[in-house]
Amino acid sequence: MDEARLVTLEGVHNFRDVGGYPTADGRAVRWGLIYRADGLGRLTANDIETLRPLGLRTVIDLRTDAELVQRGRFPHESYQVNFHHLPILDATWAHDQPTPPDQDATGFLLDAYRQMLDAGPDRLAAALRVLALPGSLPAVFHCAAGKDRTGILAALLLGAVGVTNEHVVNDYALTGEAIARMREWAAEHDPSMAAAMASAPAIYMSAEPRAMELLLDGIVAEHGSVREYVHRLGVSSLELDWLTDALLT
Repeated sequence: MDEARLVTLEGVHNFRDVGGYPTADGRAVRWGLIYRADGLGRLTANDIETLRPLGLRTVIDLRTDAELVQRGRFPHESYQVNFHHLPILDATWAHDQPTPPDQDATGFLLDAYRQMLDAGPDRLAAALRVLALPGSLPAVFHCAAGKDRTGILAALLLGAVGVTNEHVVNDYALTGEAIARMREWAAEHDPSMAAAMASAPAIYMSAEPRAMELLLDGIVAEHGSVREYVHRLGVSSLELDWLTDALLT
């Protein structure tokens, strides 16, 4: 991973800048404006001081109500931001629901991501509209591991401003490295989190690039482009233009 991309923290392991990615028209996403992350309820006091120079104005929490209660939220009392709780799903994946024996990680994740798009189009649009508000940037959005819900929102955001699918997929795949960091940290600092990760089916913790690639291919095949799909979700042309102008250089 590009060292400029990862923000190294004590309690959070997948906090990274999505700047630098090129677009099809020759521009690139500005650094220091949009970040994606895993559970920000684990931020330590030292982590807050590490993040303070980023000048964050907006935090979007994509987790469920139950996760917010159980795992805590961004400590906006210590770091003043506009905090938005916009759950993408009503419930997380249940460990007691067996996956079909012939389904691999790519197939499982692709099905899950398609279901996520079907279940929460208005919620995804709401998150994108928050990011399009004047004065909202720099911003970070996150879920629990920063992989699935965060990965979907990152893909729609980057695709909507013209980042090529190849780079969107590569950005998604970086979470594979973060999962290993999370496991190592949890084993030492959070036994309950370590136990939960150990008991989860391996397929749940995977970050298969092919799944995101196929998801984006399907969106483009059906809607013409990711930008057009996002527009159909309910994000206006004006909001998309503002995001594009704000994010690209």
